[in-house]
Amino acid sequence: MFFCFFHIIMLGDIMLKLKKIKKSYVTGSFTQHALKGIDLEFRQNEFVAILGASGSGKTTLLNIIGGLDNYDSGDLVINGKSTKKFKSSEWDAYRNNSVGFIFQSYNLIGHISILDNVEMGLTLSGVKGRKRKKKALELLKKVGLKDHSHKKPNQLSGGQMQRVAIARALANDPDILLCDEPTGALDTKTSKQIMDLIKEISKDKLVIMVTHNPDLANEYATRIVEMKDGEITSDSNPLKTQKEKENFKLNKTSMSFLTALKLSFNNIKTKKGRTALTAFASSIGIIGIALILSLSNGFKVEVDTFEQNSLAQSPIVISKAAIQMDESTLKKINGDKDLKKYPSTKKVYALDDVIDTVTHTNNFNDDYMKYLDKIDKGKLSGLTYDKGTSLNIVRKDDDEYSKIDMPLGDVSQTRQLWTLMPSNPNKDKEGVIDLNYDVLAGSLSDDKPGLILQVNSKNQLYSSTLKQLGFEGENVSFEDIMNKEYKVVLNDDYYMNIHGNFVPSDDFEKMYNSENSITIKVEAIIRGKDGKEMVTNGNGIGYNNALIDKVISINKESDVVKAQKDSDYNILTHMPFDENTTKDMMMGYLGADSYPVAIYIYPKDFDTKDYVTDYLDKYNKGKDEEDTVQYTDTAKMISSLTGGIMDAITIVLIAFSSISLVVSSIMIGIITYISVLERIKEIGILRALGARKKDIKRVFNAETFIIGILSGLLGIGIAYLLNFPINSIIEDLSGLSNVAKLNPMHALILIATSMTLTIIGGAIPAGIASRKDPVDALRDE
Repeated sequence: MFFCFFHIIMLGDIMLKLKKIKKSYVTGSFTQHALKGIDLEFRQNEFVAILGASGSGKTTLLNIIGGLDNYDSGDLVINGKSTKKFKSSEWDAYRNNSVGFIFQSYNLIGHISILDNVEMGLTLSGVKGRKRKKKALELLKKVGLKDHSHKKPNQLSGGQMQRVAIARALANDPDILLCDEPTGALDTKTSKQIMDLIKEISKDKLVIMVTHNPDLANEYATRIVEMKDGEITSDSNPLKTQKEKENFKLNKTSMSFLTALKLSFNNIKTKKGRTALTAFASSIGIIGIALILSLSNGFKVEVDTFEQNSLAQSPIVISKAAIQMDESTLKKINGDKDLKKYPSTKKVYALDDVIDTVTHTNNFNDDYMKYLDKIDKGKLSGLTYDKGTSLNIVRKDDDEYSKIDMPLGDVSQTRQLWTLMPSNPNKDKEGVIDLNYDVLAGSLSDDKPGLILQVNSKNQLYSSTLKQLGFEGENVSFEDIMNKEYKVVLNDDYYMNIHGNFVPSDDFEKMYNSENSITIKVEAIIRGKDGKEMVTNGNGIGYNNALIDKVISINKESDVVKAQKDSDYNILTHMPFDENTTKDMMMGYLGADSYPVAIYIYPKDFDTKDYVTDYLDKYNKGKDEEDTVQYTDTAKMISSLTGGIMDAITIVLIAFSSISLVVSSIMIGIITYISVLERIKEIGILRALGARKKDIKRVFNAETFIIGILSGLLGIGIAYLLNFPINSIIEDLSGLSNVAKLNPMHALILIATSMTLTIIGGAIPAGIASRKDPVDALRDE
């Protein structure tokens, strides 16, 4: 009765054809021949049961038909297309598009819902979200499990799990359904339900079932193929027609990174404790570097703020002799450190004079002075042309007259500090003096000739400086200082012409009382503002440009200046000029309005400083070295020094902290490898569903990606919280508040670094996972 029915319905086209399929397994010197030249054909719609004892080769045959295992020789022809030259990606697509697997042990992925299990094959096929979910729910409804779609596999019975496996196998509407002992783990009642369901499916599909139960085969199958020792021993209904169609088309599979993330995230959720400890251990390096960058960034902000407050109006100095203190200069000063060049301890080796090699002589000619005069004065807060002009000042103390000795040239390092104060090129705006000093008494003016007294933060002035001004004692009132008169003696009263020789007079009373002398007073007493110590540190006597301009306007017509102009010798010493004392310097000293010995340019702020330096650099473009005019940028020199030290310290500390990042990467690799070992079965399931090797690699890369993000976020979060006690300690010790500040950009970079390093650390285990044999993986328990 059974065979009569069998013969009546089994006519049709060939879907699957095995030609001389052989498969052997080699273990050491032993070779096991699992399949010995199998010839077998399958129709498009039939239920084929393959019977045989264990070791007969039936499961190997099923794996080869399903593309899980490769045959050694022969050919597997699918819908008329040979698979001899199939690439790995084509086998993946075949398993996804054409084959559905139902296993004895169900082989569901335990850490995702049954809905996600059913959707997995559709996901690999590229089916979009809504459509995928709709189809998966329809299949779960078909197998009676729609109401359980949110559950995990371990919340279902054995029969229910096998129903999920059937729904998953049918998701991509495959042509072939492969069943490996589908009821082997089920009770009799449940087995019957499952077999009835498979029987129903076989009406429009090719169903191939491997079983060792002849009763099950006889009851449900429409064709029985028996195997023994790798060979076909009987076939109840071989094909009578030999018509083949070549109608085989595959859609390549692909797992999106989002799907890989979802899989890995669900897996990670099942191991929350281990994941948290791994993320924390990986974050230690991030915490260390984040704290270093927080402190470095905070201190840099403090330094920058200090520099902007203190150095913004620091002058750009253009002097006659400019020394370039750059990195190469410092190397020259420190000397050659290669001791091999100096082998003898009993010889003296010559060393070049560094000053000669690093000193540049600036030429202040008419062209340069005209160029400098065109600078945008609106961007300056001060400008000084120091011509080295001597001021001959006489004071009267009771009935005694004496000259105040004012050193010649740059006296910034002497205690008797006499300086030409910078003028303000913008009368309607605050100048460099206004910005950096508090006026304690009097007023500042660029129009009225006078002196300016600078005291330190405690209103102190060197006693020697007070003595120069004519005051003795522990303290002097502002009123007494500002009421005292001084006389600036002009050249024609100061120098006597004795038979063509000019010598200074010592008749100070006559000088003091001369109607030609200029009467001056201390017009203002000033003190550096808080936070401006870098610019205003020090104390002494200054004189304004109004005074020096008035002196020069008269002295340039004096007899001594005219005589010096006509002489090639120093008119005061009667000695020839040399490189230390040139004629221009002497003319400037006598007040002949010659070229300056130094120029001080005060930018308004750091932004306008860039304009000034660019403007000065523009003059030098295209000129020979000896014709260039070099300058010293005080603020830049100090900033680069402090910034360089801070950067060096930061780099060293980060280098030490980075060691923990390397260790973290190694640890991530180990953790990922453990995860690979734990998920071998899942790897086999995914490969059976058509996942490519690169998809498997992507799953584990996604896991390390998640751990990397978690460790980065955890590290940044902990570092942020630690900044509060660190700031409290720093404030108690130094008075600086909120120093530790993590730059948001640094935080993002550290998170990205954590993610990158963890992916690198997990790359090798991910590669190992992708190369796992699907058959071996499915057998893993």
